Amino acid sequence: MAFSAGIINIVGLIGFGRETVSHLTGNTSLLAEEIAKGSVSGALHYLVVILSFFVGAVVSGMIIRDSELLLGRRYSVVLVLIATLLVSAVPLLNAQAQAGMYAAAAACGLQNAMVTTYSGATIRTAHLTGMFTDLGIFIGHHLRGLPVDVRRICISLTVITGFLCGGIAGTLLYSAVQNGAMYVPAGISLAAAAAYWWIRVRAPKSGA
Repeated sequence: MAFSAGIINIVGLIGFGRETVSHLTGNTSLLAEEIAKGSVSGALHYLVVILSFFVGAVVSGMIIRDSELLLGRRYSVVLVLIATLLVSAVPLLNAQAQAGMYAAAAACGLQNAMVTTYSGATIRTAHLTGMFTDLGIFIGHHLRGLPVDVRRICISLTVITGFLCGGIAGTLLYSAVQNGAMYVPAGISLAAAAAYWWIRVRAPKSGA
């Protein structure tokens, strides 16, 4: 999922005029700038990007209904929705319609909310600030001789590496197929949905 988010984010940075859709800190700052400048259209644009991500997270919460990762929850439904939004974003982006950005932002919100918590560790696959913060805390603890949760270090490093590799792949894909690069994370989401559905069918009594 972090790899997919890396692709989506880099396509945004390259294709949307250096705008990001996978995390909201920068967009909130840009919203503040547009408000301060009195630009109604600019402020409205960034507000809709933020709301699109937020609505995606809300929909994910409604479908999954829990933050704990457990077999039996409807992750496949969310994954299919993510793929649908990403596929629909491509023709919109090709037509230079801002709705393509909003669809991609909603997909990121869905994904980020879906994998927020895993085995007690907070995970953000659509942005890395939390992962780098956790990693820094763990290294600080280690330097002080305090016990360190190796599993959480591995999770942080995996997410960071996945996002970075996704960004590299997304850059190469965009140079070859432009906005069609979005089809790759869409395909990954569909493959994950199919894999999860198969696992759930094979273990129907697992989970909630």
